[in-house]
Amino acid sequence: MTDVMLIWDNPLLFEKLFEENGLKCQRVLSTAIGTPFLPACKCVIVPTGFANSAYTKILPGIERNSKAFEKFVSAGGVLVVFGALVTKYDHSWLPMQLTYIEKHGETHLHRVGEHGAQCIVNDPGMAVECDGYFSATDGNVILRNDDDQAVMVVKNIGAGLIIATTVHEFPSPGFLGCVMDNARISKI
Repeated sequence: MTDVMLIWDNPLLFEKLFEENGLKCQRVLSTAIGTPFLPACKCVIVPTGFANSAYTKILPGIERNSKAFEKFVSAGGVLVVFGALVTKYDHSWLPMQLTYIEKHGETHLHRVGEHGAQCIVNDPGMAVECDGYFSATDGNVILRNDDDQAVMVVKNIGAGLIIATTVHEFPSPGFLGCVMDNARISKI
């Protein structure tokens, strides 16, 4: 079984992170989303830069498959979406309202309430890089930056969860464990 599916069109250093944490990762093209050929998995990750054509060409396939993402999450999968890396981006393909604004910089992460996904970095007191913030959402904001802007949002959809973040760091082993513990095998 595949634990994590990365939606991307060329090899990423990110893939090594999953290997190092004992997770089976498969990189897939966005054009394969919703086809019967993909195996079930627990988590789908859309890496940083997905909307920027200088980095990847996956955006059209993602935007065409909004129903597949909603079905995956509703059935218990966890969808993790990182920053778009464009000036402004409305995530119209997600079953939630989410608007991203690009703004690179170092910040501290400030918790809002309690949520397992807040462990995205190992040392919560340390300053981290973020590539932007969310200016609008109907999800629950669980991390804010030093300017009180949302940098991590979660939303439960059916039996699953969407986690959106602008934290521009490799996620911690604790975060990966949290995702795996809260996900059920689902088909995208």
